[in-house]
Amino acid sequence: MDHDQFVAEVAERADVPRDQAEALTQATLWTLSERITGGEARHIAGQLPVELQTPLAAAEEEAEGFSLDEFIRRTAERAGVDRGTADIGVAAVFATLRDTIDGDDVRHMMSQLPLEFREMAAGPRLRAPGGDLP
Repeated sequence: MDHDQFVAEVAERADVPRDQAEALTQATLWTLSERITGGEARHIAGQLPVELQTPLAAAEEEAEGFSLDEFIRRTAERAGVDRGTADIGVAAVFATLRDTIDGDDVRHMMSQLPLEFREMAAGPRLRAPGGDLP
């Protein structure tokens, strides 16, 4: 999947404009780079389009321990969106990552995250037609 396809998938899944999908994608990847180990982040980065690799490739080796709520808060701040949009955007980026990276690598990444992340990533928390949460 190339960069444009990745961002288009996020935009469609989150029902947001393309520029907002780009901001949500970058913000989610930066926040993910803080939450998983540097080795895992760099491994995932190698499977993404070049335009999306920087946040993960720059990850510190030590992962920070923070909740999904904090993950969404940081993503919202970085993307310049409200919490509800960030919540849906993070789910859309994780769903697109699931479709992009190797299945074993998805499992390795998710094993570094608390159960609440796995639950979010397992099922869509995406907008229903009309922009409302399902």
